[in-house]
Amino acid sequence: MIVKRLYRFMLRSFLPLFLMTFFICLFIVLMQFLWRYIDDLVGKGLELHVIGELFFYAALSMVPMALPLAILLASLMTFGNLGERFELTAMKASGISLMKVMRPLIVFIGVVAVGAFFFQNYVLPIAQTKMWTLLYSARQKSPELEIPEGVFYDQIPGYNFYVEKKDRESGTLYDMMIYDVSRGFENARIILADSGHLKLADDKEHLFLQLHSGEQFENLRENNAGGNSQNQPYRRESFKLKEILLKFDANFNRMDESGMRNQYVGKNIDELQATIDSVTLRVDSIGAGYAREIKEKAYLRVPYLHDRYVNGEHVQEPQRPVAMEKPLDVDSLFYRDKPSMVASYLSQALMKAQRVKQDYEFKSYAMEADRETIRRHGIEMHKKYTLSFACLIFFFIGAPLGAIIRKGGLGTPLVISVLLFIVYYIIDNTGYKMARDGKLEVWQGIWLSSAVLLPLGVFFTYKAMKDSAVFDVDAYKNFIRRLTGKVKRELEVKEFTMQEVEAPVAIGMLKSLQAACEELSEAYRNMTLPKRIYYFFRKFPVRDKAQQVLNDTVDYLSGTRSKSVIDAVNLYPFQLTVRNVAETMRVNSHLLKLFEQQNTEINQQP
Repeated sequence: MIVKRLYRFMLRSFLPLFLMTFFICLFIVLMQFLWRYIDDLVGKGLELHVIGELFFYAALSMVPMALPLAILLASLMTFGNLGERFELTAMKASGISLMKVMRPLIVFIGVVAVGAFFFQNYVLPIAQTKMWTLLYSARQKSPELEIPEGVFYDQIPGYNFYVEKKDRESGTLYDMMIYDVSRGFENARIILADSGHLKLADDKEHLFLQLHSGEQFENLRENNAGGNSQNQPYRRESFKLKEILLKFDANFNRMDESGMRNQYVGKNIDELQATIDSVTLRVDSIGAGYAREIKEKAYLRVPYLHDRYVNGEHVQEPQRPVAMEKPLDVDSLFYRDKPSMVASYLSQALMKAQRVKQDYEFKSYAMEADRETIRRHGIEMHKKYTLSFACLIFFFIGAPLGAIIRKGGLGTPLVISVLLFIVYYIIDNTGYKMARDGKLEVWQGIWLSSAVLLPLGVFFTYKAMKDSAVFDVDAYKNFIRRLTGKVKRELEVKEFTMQEVEAPVAIGMLKSLQAACEELSEAYRNMTLPKRIYYFFRKFPVRDKAQQVLNDTVDYLSGTRSKSVIDAVNLYPFQLTVRNVAETMRVNSHLLKLFEQQNTEINQQP
């Protein structure tokens, strides 16, 4: 019963935070998408339902980026809140391990990971197909008709409009200049008008232009039958009212999804694998054909091997390849007929070699396109699995890390989550680009980020299970002190002490420390270097005993009121190592002399 209550409590604590952080992260990445493609959407007059549909499919396509970040942030906040309110401490005090506390959330994240795989395989291809189709359709749509003042407007196909001034309320355009190049530049038409109106027809496929008080200039080159460019006819027309119907498609035409459906973003695992197999088979067969051609093709031909006479006529044998079974005497071929032809032979050979090189370079480019197709499909196939694995990794990073730092709220967990996710995103993007360019194998590049973060998750989980002080600064200071042994103590003379330092007791402790250091020094002298390294990270009874005696001696002598004694005690190292044992013994001998002298003075007093 208690365990069931615990499980319900953990789920109630985690689920609201997970949903909140998921939608926040999804909104952030959706805004990133909007800023990236805002130029393709603004000014196109797209209907609201089209924009809403595009944003819906874009949100579905952004789920693989938002889901791992949401899991990391929610797990950090959940266990940080439990640690900050000492609820996690109470659970451990009741005999409930951290892994048992995490168990219901592990099951939930496992379900989310499985769902993420099916989402990647079945939902995401459809969402990406529709999103990219809508986006490309929006790019192809004509912009919303809004002619500016004082600049040329070229968004109407075949026409350039210039308007000096316009009335915002009535829509009247003043001092208009129109360049009509719809029939080609050689048959251009220029229209000048004092004012005019431009509006969209009801069918949204034409523009109705009404002009007042103007002139029209038109080239008639197509009517010039003689083709004399010096006598080019043209026509000038003055008008009080002129009406022109321009072709302008303002409708939103949705592209066919079949083209995008055949791309790698629109395929599931089975379709991706089928494409990879078919393209790989084609590449292998073409490569085998090229290899066979290189092997069988004769690159060296001797023009004429010997002459013969048929019916009294001089006949030369046709060209045939030379078998390269033995080294070829090139000089004999060059100088066989005419020595003056050597330069010509070399020039022809160089040109032929360059043609062969260009031929195979072209073939390699064609095969590289197929290899890129294989890599693209392989990347998309591996990404179907990496999302689920990333969800598990980020949970096993966030939950133990939250239990260690014990900071709830949104501040510290948000900072840590963003930093970790930036590292993950940089590594993942780097691996993706290297896999796409063929610098790494596809599986190596796509799984690079997971391989880097997996040890981090294992480390944090292990440390949280063992209640290790991962972020304890003193622990790292002690390690550095142990590693270097050069950090000095900073003891000072106390004005008041609970226990006076007695010379006989101090002498006894110093002698014990001297004996322990001599024993440790002797042990180090008889120890090989590999054993020294081994015992540096392991427990070493002789060293641990001497370290304990040193700590007890320092604690006792720190209560003295003698500045000379305090100065000498500050020379003791924090951690005994093979390098500072001798120095410790020298400091110990100095202190022993001080206290023996002090003890002698006390005994000589009447």
